[in-house]
Amino acid sequence: MTYFAFLKGINVGGNHIIKMAELKAMFERMELKNVRTFIQSGNVVFESPAKADALKKKIESGLKKSVGYEVIVVIRTKEELEKIIEQYPFGKVKGHTECRINVGFLETAPDKPAINELEMLNTDKEMFLVKGDNLYHLCRTGFAESLAGKNIIEKKLKVKATVRNWNTVNKILNI
Repeated sequence: MTYFAFLKGINVGGNHIIKMAELKAMFERMELKNVRTFIQSGNVVFESPAKADALKKKIESGLKKSVGYEVIVVIRTKEELEKIIEQYPFGKVKGHTECRINVGFLETAPDKPAINELEMLNTDKEMFLVKGDNLYHLCRTGFAESLAGKNIIEKKLKVKATVRNWNTVNKILNI
């Protein structure tokens, strides 16, 4: 089965630097097959017959041994990633094509009160929509100026998350 691993906090702001060739080699040492990386932000595509939960534990443990610190890993199957793209929720929002769109990959699905608390922050400039263990984010400003850029997602949802822009999500599916 094809999996996508999204690593939180890798190569962001000059911290936790891991070269993609090294990351690929780390995954290969964990006996994962057909390993490919995509851009420098900790995106890895690989194949394995194992289940996602077991892979998450294996990869997080393997990375900690290799790099010396904990790395949060969120895994999605190819089918899950295709569904994320299919369910794009902002098609009817005026001007959505000029906006920055992001996907937050959540470790687990948050509870309903937490989702409501986050979605209550929606404005014309910034919108959040949670579907299961994924978050869609529309932003009319730069990410750094947005609430999402100020780590509001994890604070409100009370789950670990790693965010990728819409272009990355779409491109990684085809590597």
